[in-house]
Amino acid sequence: MTSEAALQPATPLKLKRIIDVMPPLETAQTAPLMLWEDGSICIGSSRVTLDSVVHEFMQGSTTEQILHDFPSLSLREIYGAISYFLEHEDPVSQYLRWREEEAQKVWAEIEDRPRVERLRQCVRERYAQLKVKS
Repeated sequence: MTSEAALQPATPLKLKRIIDVMPPLETAQTAPLMLWEDGSICIGSSRVTLDSVVHEFMQGSTTEQILHDFPSLSLREIYGAISYFLEHEDPVSQYLRWREEEAQKVWAEIEDRPRVERLRQCVRERYAQLKVKS
């Protein structure tokens, strides 16, 4: 058998023979991801978001560094999340952009509330009073 033949996919008949003799092995991999009600995707049963792990990975962090930053995760979960990201880079990138847009909307809404402005004004006045006394 040449090395080229070894690289060829098995024919249906050969595949059946292989499956009959080999021990069962799961060939599909599932990612340890969970979609939460707020639209965030978290890793495993933690509240660590896919966003956080992908961001660290894209900044050059190793899996061990990510584990140090997120000790509630296992190396297996981190590798699974990174693998999922690399296999689905376009949809994950779209998801990350959507999350960023949603975060900016929430931030704008928070900043736009009149009570926030009143609170800021109170803080400025109190700061000015304290500055005059000292």
